[in-house]
Amino acid sequence: MATQDLAVPSSALAIVAHPDDAEFQCGGTLAKWAAAGCIVNHLVLTDGAKGTWDTSADTGELVEMRRAEQVEAARRLGSTGKVVMLDHTDGELQATLHVRDQVTWWIRSLTPTVVLAHDPWKRYRLHPDHRNAGWLAIDAIVAARDPHYFGHHGLGVHRPDALLLFEADEPDHVEDISAFIDVKVDALCAHASQFLTTHGIDPDDEHSRREFALRVRDHARAVGERTGIEAGEVFRLMTGL
Repeated sequence: MATQDLAVPSSALAIVAHPDDAEFQCGGTLAKWAAAGCIVNHLVLTDGAKGTWDTSADTGELVEMRRAEQVEAARRLGSTGKVVMLDHTDGELQATLHVRDQVTWWIRSLTPTVVLAHDPWKRYRLHPDHRNAGWLAIDAIVAARDPHYFGHHGLGVHRPDALLLFEADEPDHVEDISAFIDVKVDALCAHASQFLTTHGIDPDDEHSRREFALRVRDHARAVGERTGIEAGEVFRLMTGL
């Protein structure tokens, strides 16, 4: 890796497609920064309504459940910032001017020092929400810094110091999360509605919960082995925004 461990930002904003994306991709980093005094914010672009394999599920109830789970996950990470859900339909997120306007407003409002987001350049990505969430974050960063974009906001412009893109094919930055793996696992376990669909946890089997925690820890440690630390999360770092 070219770089390791940014200076702890005063504030951070994770812009993600779904509830639990931030915890999977950068939960350890957010927990580490929160413990050091960073104000951590979540901006979740969709409502998470398709996060079940149960064809008879009440998706309205699921949306409310996922909203509560995301708030609890942020609390477990130590976040003292906002948890905002824009409630665009899960699976149908588009990188439109309207959504870019919304994301730009939140960047200007929250004034994050660092933004974390999906890497839209990832090759062979299947999920359109992740791809479009990445484009929206990047395009909104450009808009947020220029007064001639979305002047109706009535807010000052804002330019973050850095952008960390997770899920990158060519990461060049690592954050040491060795002391925060357990916090990451605990935050992920707040997303109980996703145990069967994404976590691979049988809610009635404590062993499968332990296996999930082991997989998360093993992945972080594998990243660490490649970068000379105990455990890590990797990103593509962009500065000079």
